[in-house]
Amino acid sequence: MLKPEDNERLTRVGPGTPLGTLFRRYWIPAALSEELAEPDGAPIRVPLLGEKLVAFRDSKGKIGLLEDACPHRRAPMFFGRNENCGLRCVYHGWKFDAAGNCTDMPSEPPDSLFKSKVRIQSYPTWEGGGIVWTYMGPPRLMPPPPQYEWIRAPKTHRFNSKTYEHCNWLQAMEGGLDTAHSSYAHNERLGDMDWIRNRDGHPRIDLEPTQYGYCYTSTREMGGGRQYVRIYQYVMPAMQLRGNTTQWTGSGAKTEIPTLNGHLWIPIDDQQTFVYNFMYGMDQTVVVPEDYAWEDEAKFGRGKDDMLPGYRLKRNLENDYLLDREMQRTQNFTGIKGVNTQDFALQEGMGPIVDRSKERLGTSDKAIIAARQLLLEATREVELGRAPRGAFPETHQHVRAYDGFLSKGDDWRTAFAEYLTVKF
Repeated sequence: MLKPEDNERLTRVGPGTPLGTLFRRYWIPAALSEELAEPDGAPIRVPLLGEKLVAFRDSKGKIGLLEDACPHRRAPMFFGRNENCGLRCVYHGWKFDAAGNCTDMPSEPPDSLFKSKVRIQSYPTWEGGGIVWTYMGPPRLMPPPPQYEWIRAPKTHRFNSKTYEHCNWLQAMEGGLDTAHSSYAHNERLGDMDWIRNRDGHPRIDLEPTQYGYCYTSTREMGGGRQYVRIYQYVMPAMQLRGNTTQWTGSGAKTEIPTLNGHLWIPIDDQQTFVYNFMYGMDQTVVVPEDYAWEDEAKFGRGKDDMLPGYRLKRNLENDYLLDREMQRTQNFTGIKGVNTQDFALQEGMGPIVDRSKERLGTSDKAIIAARQLLLEATREVELGRAPRGAFPETHQHVRAYDGFLSKGDDWRTAFAEYLTVKF
């Protein structure tokens, strides 16, 4: 269980909160690059860490991220005109560039110097891996942009998507860190094939703290002296990497396109989250075709036909995720279609912010407990003026995940050393 005051500390993300201050010390996703595809295109709303922001790509391709309120009369900048390297408020014509400088103030006399004294709140942006990143913390403490391996992979070797989740970021992320639940919530009856996690529903969890967060493994007994080992990486504050190179049937055969994948759970506010999903090829030989990626997305319940505007799932809290009791009886454990949708049903179903003081955690919750401890530690480190784990590229640029089969007693570090060495 978690003390109520610690639960508050880890779930509130607005300006001035401990966790919100921590998030602002990292570069975090603000949008997919495809949401701002063209220079001088339509601006988009970017609700992030309890702040209402607006993003636009200017005439030269630079992305601005501004407060969605003109400093004149607080009119919404979302309705602004994106033109000639600036976003112009349509209320009185005040125009701001990507850095937040007021470049035109047509409602004032031509000789007025007032515009030189006016700025709008802006945050720096950087594009990498198909994502627009932003840093919202103190400028003097800004680290270099992130250098995760999947960001470095060529566009042809990776794929991104985004989903909206109506719950606090922490319970969303903790669902991802929890490996034991996949033996149950994601239990699929596959005819003659054996879902790999059905063979062992109580995996052994081993965990090692690192300078970026922690590395952890789940080990499942396959019988016959064999084990299935999945290596995960938790990169602070809100990213998980996982191996996805082995078929879930337990046969030991490789997937058609071996990939690594993961998520970033980014708070919109205290009660809403955007989940950024990514996959990338195991090495330079593994291209990820877009049609293959969308097929995979459909298996998770977030394919093209599964989505509503705003990156929301058609199967959602309002319609009970289209729960099918006959499917639950005959096909899968939940009666809900899509691995991602199954997760959302359980995480959103807990309510916007779960009361962790009422939990009773077990041995399979080791990764969740460790993440909470690291986050609490990091909020206090930041309060003392120190840099949090994982903020600087040198701490995380070498990190990757993997999964595979081992003979019982073999050391995964040795057996998988080649695959755990970055390829991009």
